[in-house]
Amino acid sequence: MKAVYFLGDRKLEIRDPPDPSSGPGEVILEIKASGMCGSDLKYYRAADGADSIGLGKKSDRPIIAGHEPCGVVAEVGKGVWSPLAKVGMRVMNHHYVGCGCCHQCRGGWTQMCDEGSITFGANGDGAHARFMKVPADSLVGLPDDLSFQAGAAISCGTGTAWGGLDRLGLRGSETIAIFGQGPVGLSGTQLATAMGARVIALDIDPGRLQRAKEFGAHDLLDARSDDVIAAIRDLTGGRGADCTMDCTGSPNARAAAIKSARKWGRVVFLGEGGDVTIDVSNDMNRKQLSVFGSWTFSKNGQADCARFVSERKLDVDGLFTHSWPLEAAEEAYRLFDTQTTGKGLLIP
Repeated sequence: MKAVYFLGDRKLEIRDPPDPSSGPGEVILEIKASGMCGSDLKYYRAADGADSIGLGKKSDRPIIAGHEPCGVVAEVGKGVWSPLAKVGMRVMNHHYVGCGCCHQCRGGWTQMCDEGSITFGANGDGAHARFMKVPADSLVGLPDDLSFQAGAAISCGTGTAWGGLDRLGLRGSETIAIFGQGPVGLSGTQLATAMGARVIALDIDPGRLQRAKEFGAHDLLDARSDDVIAAIRDLTGGRGADCTMDCTGSPNARAAAIKSARKWGRVVFLGEGGDVTIDVSNDMNRKQLSVFGSWTFSKNGQADCARFVSERKLDVDGLFTHSWPLEAAEEAYRLFDTQTTGKGLLIP
């Protein structure tokens, strides 16, 4: 089969590894869509792969890239009993593996395994290939009316936005300010609008702001030219937003998300890396502010997101602006690295 490997420093290679075979408790997925995520750019750019961004358990060899898998079950190993693990089933993948026994794993939060976890596409072989070997208990069903590319988006970016909104406990009567309208932020805009909330969308790119409007944003703010904290207060009668969500990882955006939230408001950080400086007394304590971190989603959360998208008939496919065959991965990542596109997709 063909597979894409990140070699470090923006270098990748398409190789021909042997087809994987399933061991006990494992299945082989035939990948139909493999999404490209902002996290992939960190692995693509890093000099030392996933170890450079603190995932731990560094692989001692180049690994197959891609952590947004969606496809069909092609082979089932011994001892597998899951009803999802039948040849031909349409499935997504919760793209982590842990010990399977600790409290976190049993709760569906495999990425938080007490013994340490492997993230497919970062320090374990991922989905930028025709076939992918995964634990049978990492499968998540794909509703029949959703496309494989929608399933790939839900397998990370859209699911991550869902996880953040779930942490916030967003209600339809509320206003949320979403900082960053890349694929995760845009997913947040789409999901929050479908929940009935009013969305204030922020970005530095006019094209992304226009897409946010198309995805349901009520108000648009240019984070480069507007005084966003004052603007959010103006749009909310001086109170500030009920909820804010940072999808950028930018220190300035994180600080603005804190400052633009109202008294008793809630803030969630989704963007990875970096830091933020907060005046704890004035920005948090005296506002009774709740600040959350959110790391992707559980297996149940991924299934809940897919069900919501299906039932509300959301156009998650509209997130994608580019798709390439696997053989064009080098061209795809060169363009994706400019961060001037919407979401990208590789099709094995």
